[in-house]
Amino acid sequence: MTGTTGFKGRYNEEGWFLAEIGPGQRGGKASSLFAVQDLLKDYEKNDTFSSIEINIPSMVVVKTGIFEQFMTQNSLWDLAYSEASDARIANAFQKADLPFSVVGELRQFISSIRRPLAVRSSSLLEDAKYEPFAGIYATKMIPNNQPDVDRRFRKLTEAIKLVYASTFFAEAKAYMQATKHDIRSERMAIVIQEVIGEQRGSCFYPEVSGVARSFNFYPSGRAKPEQGIVNLAFGLGKTIVDGGCTWNYCPSHPRIPPPFGSPGEMMKLTQKHFWSVNCGEPPSYDPIRETEFLVHRHHSEAEEDDTLRHVASTMDPQSGRITLGVGPDGPRLLDFAPLLTMNTVPLNALLKDLIRTCEEKLQSPVEIEFAMTFPKAPKPGTKARFGFLQVRPMVVSLEKMDMGEDELKAPQLLMASRDVMGNGLRNDLRDIVFVKPGCFEARNNPKIAMQLNEINKGLLGEDTPYLLIGFGRWGSTEPWLGIPVNWSQISGAKCIVEATLPQMNVDMSQGSHFFHNLTSFQVSYFSVPHNGEFPINWEWLDQQNCVHETEFVKHVRLKRALMVKVDGFKGWGTIDTQDT
Repeated sequence: MTGTTGFKGRYNEEGWFLAEIGPGQRGGKASSLFAVQDLLKDYEKNDTFSSIEINIPSMVVVKTGIFEQFMTQNSLWDLAYSEASDARIANAFQKADLPFSVVGELRQFISSIRRPLAVRSSSLLEDAKYEPFAGIYATKMIPNNQPDVDRRFRKLTEAIKLVYASTFFAEAKAYMQATKHDIRSERMAIVIQEVIGEQRGSCFYPEVSGVARSFNFYPSGRAKPEQGIVNLAFGLGKTIVDGGCTWNYCPSHPRIPPPFGSPGEMMKLTQKHFWSVNCGEPPSYDPIRETEFLVHRHHSEAEEDDTLRHVASTMDPQSGRITLGVGPDGPRLLDFAPLLTMNTVPLNALLKDLIRTCEEKLQSPVEIEFAMTFPKAPKPGTKARFGFLQVRPMVVSLEKMDMGEDELKAPQLLMASRDVMGNGLRNDLRDIVFVKPGCFEARNNPKIAMQLNEINKGLLGEDTPYLLIGFGRWGSTEPWLGIPVNWSQISGAKCIVEATLPQMNVDMSQGSHFFHNLTSFQVSYFSVPHNGEFPINWEWLDQQNCVHETEFVKHVRLKRALMVKVDGFKGWGTIDTQDT
């Protein structure tokens, strides 16, 4: 790309670049990457990480001025602000034309690069510390491998227009309502970014995607909250963003696995499927679908790609023992042991250093998104590649609660837990919305999500905060892991409980955008296992005044507000009925 004209950007001798198109602002996501670009250059001189190439993937930012021109010249504002369906808005945006001023530069860009691209949102409100719009807007990945430049350009413009349209989808509007923002003040920039990975057969993906956080809201064993947590996934980071199964570990204790009960449980509850970009036979034409060019495959299909060697271990079916690596035959476990135990590449050391550096730069605890790939055939001088995808500040309350054991055992509690995210006191929740345990089945989770959405809309309209109780991982896109709500569908909840049942008993997840929004809005999040020491008082809950009831969900209103108390340093919390 060196020597390309028409962009305001920065290039180095290897040809990677950060460039901008159009007037206006970069938006939150792009601004954070521009802010850390110089920090990453220092790593080129660090011998500790000499085996890793570290940089921001090639990136072009289409600034907010182009969005405003697009909306105005196509007369889209009225439709965008209306109650029209997502599909109607998306289709109208697809029929509209991008401003002529940007077409030439985008075509020049797409003519120069043939790797898969991620087209991401970078709105003005995105990645604000207290009200981030993480995961609210669309991201679309395109293979960008067609020999015809016209087709590649068309796919790029379709993706841009989908992201623009997502600014006005129902989820975004509900989120605006929950955050007291006027949607008319939002403006969208676009980040067009090279996807980190390599092509293996007809699919393109990285071996490692991850999220590293400065603060761990659910520490276990020897881990401490301030030591942070890392979520790792094989393939594209969509697995993490969607709240799927990932490998979680503390950077200060990388060799200690998550607290599974047995190797069998570990095999059952770790990642089975991964996402990749489809670079083969074109799929059915569907420009308004985010996953149009994505493929979801079982990790066994990656064996022939030889991409599990850095990320997997093997279980011996006879003994039940886990052996590091993929040398022996047997079921694979995506535990990233070659990286974390054998330290084949110093990934963990790099993440610890990046967290510290970004914290100093942003003067805040941080969350970093990244992806990593390795040479197909390692040779002297070849390097792994670490793509720095995003950094955003985290909200960590430092108010000292200092809860005691006696508080966890008070007789008037609705529930208590030693696994709670958040910190502080809340004394204004009189409404409780809960999934009814007696009729719960995982196959009904999509229906439950829709019923919760309707109740949430009503309570938002009344400006009434509430306590929400359900089973499994909130926000998971896999119904067998939990209820697949998006943030807008439960955005009025100010305290959320993740309970379990014998038929829905999964581990917690911290890596998704859903969780970033929880922490940033300072929503308390309780994990209450059905077989734990502090069960939920379902009998008391059923006796309260019912406001509304559906097939799977019940809404009750109390005479006296609950008292929610969370000690974030211990990870303890109580929900007190205040009944005497």
